[in-house]
Amino acid sequence: MGNQTVDQVARLFCQATKKTLDKSTGKNLKFASTLQDIPKVSLKPAVGCFVQFNGDYNGLVIMNFTAGAAMELYRSYMLTMGMPESELVSDYTSAEVVDTIGEMTNQIMGRALRMVESNYELSSSMGQPKAIALTSAITLTPDAEYQVNRRISFSLETYRFYMELSLERTEFIPIK
Repeated sequence: MGNQTVDQVARLFCQATKKTLDKSTGKNLKFASTLQDIPKVSLKPAVGCFVQFNGDYNGLVIMNFTAGAAMELYRSYMLTMGMPESELVSDYTSAEVVDTIGEMTNQIMGRALRMVESNYELSSSMGQPKAIALTSAITLTPDAEYQVNRRISFSLETYRFYMELSLERTEFIPIK
């Protein structure tokens, strides 16, 4: 995607992340007003989640969470769902936290893809997001020509986390 198009898509992904997490956690998520142009996308510690999408436009999204951010999102999500505080796990590497991050990413991506379709009349479908606890960074290199990469910074209270978006070079040009 051309720089203007990828930036427009990244903004939709920001909005989808905010709307989804505000609703599912009962918190007020914020995101930076600046998109970062990065050379490559990577999974980073402590919890990372990735998902590819394909169709009229193709790309890869990676969500990177510090241990504190992952725990705060998990905790807020589960409490909003009605789980008692006494039943929450306390280790970010636990399957419950990792699975919750994967489910939240699934919801974010579903909303983001619907927003792109609504705005541009272009459709993509995604696979199942894969979330893992990490102790070191992993660079993902898809077997595709994703040449444009952006990083978006989010904050939830005192915690920060990041979305990294890699898209093929394409420009959305309205026909009308």
